[in-house]
Amino acid sequence: MFGFWRHSPPRLCLPGFSGYIAATSSRELRGLTMSKWQLRVLIDGACPLCRREADLWRRLDRGRGRIVLEDISSGDFDPACYGLTDEQALRQIHGILPSGHVIRGMEVFRQAYGAVGWGWLVGPTAWPILRPLFDRAYRWFAQNRLRITGRSSVCSEACSVRNSPRSPAEDHSPVTAGTQQ
Repeated sequence: MFGFWRHSPPRLCLPGFSGYIAATSSRELRGLTMSKWQLRVLIDGACPLCRREADLWRRLDRGRGRIVLEDISSGDFDPACYGLTDEQALRQIHGILPSGHVIRGMEVFRQAYGAVGWGWLVGPTAWPILRPLFDRAYRWFAQNRLRITGRSSVCSEACSVRNSPRSPAEDHSPVTAGTQQ
């Protein structure tokens, strides 16, 4: 359904320098140190706005592999690989740098657009006078995104199911539903 989440093999977690780096396959594991990725972004694939942003980053990346996108709504996503809980991962966007350092909020957007060569677009959000305003605006959006996207009633049911054990066959994530396994 979405090109960047075609397959969901078991994830291998490796200790990083200041956190954890996750590899989704042994091939990725071998290429981890030699890869060109600059940012791994944890995207809520069940959120239409998040999916749209992820699609944009994928197009801007043009197959260069500078951004790796990982769906946190997938049944096999393990936030513990990054030192996070399910609640923390869903609360706001997170990014993982190649060093293993976890970044969150507007900084993820700054890094993501910078990685694909469009850093000038969000550059002003890092200016000292504007940074607190944009950071606060993103925090407001993150707290209200379920209501904004019309999912506030859906989340209470889905989030309680998310925290209970389930089999891959029970995963109805819009990102993984209908994709090849």
